[in-house]
Amino acid sequence: MLICVPDVLSKAEVAEFRAVMDAVAWEDGRSTAGAQSAMVKKNEQLPPNGETARMLGERLVKALAANPLFISAAIPRHIFPPLFNRYGVGQHFGIHVDNAVRGDALTGMRIRTDLSVTLFLAEPDEYDGGELIIEDYYGAQTVKLPAGHLVLYPASSLHTVTPVTRGARVASFFWLQSMIRDGHARSLIFDLDTAIQGLVERLSRNDPQVVTLTGIYHNLIRYWADV
Repeated sequence: MLICVPDVLSKAEVAEFRAVMDAVAWEDGRSTAGAQSAMVKKNEQLPPNGETARMLGERLVKALAANPLFISAAIPRHIFPPLFNRYGVGQHFGIHVDNAVRGDALTGMRIRTDLSVTLFLAEPDEYDGGELIIEDYYGAQTVKLPAGHLVLYPASSLHTVTPVTRGARVASFFWLQSMIRDGHARSLIFDLDTAIQGLVERLSRNDPQVVTLTGIYHNLIRYWADV
């Protein structure tokens, strides 16, 4: 399941993030890569335990908590503290799969990485190349979204970031553990919630059929949830 979530951050918020990020030093992005990923990773990132990354990450997590589409698609249990990276000209991230478990040294958090998240912080016309390519059951999916938008995809997917040939690709990336471990079940629940929200717009939240379907939605979460 690959889901794009628009407008997680406004254009003004993106500009604020970028101004803060531009004022601090970046480091080699391989510091947070696994053994296999480090061999194919060439980018920069904000120091993950630094004050800037933590402050911006907290702001981003608050924005995610207020976004109904993100919550519906991810049903998050734990969100790993967001990281921030930058790809300049010639930089890229070769084909790889994310680590199954991530640990945070500052908080002691350990999560199973069910979903990977990339939130774009540069507009598509600011850079050439830098596409996120995700392999799924239907083939390779190419993602390059407007600034402030994000994409959710299975952390088990093979994926790559193509070389940047002009400008700079700036993004936040992180992982989450969902309350619904099974990806197929999570997809079914998301489809049901999407259908319910469509009915709410046409009918009302108190319509008997909407109430019945809402009950089914919550009972499915109750059946599958790992909390």
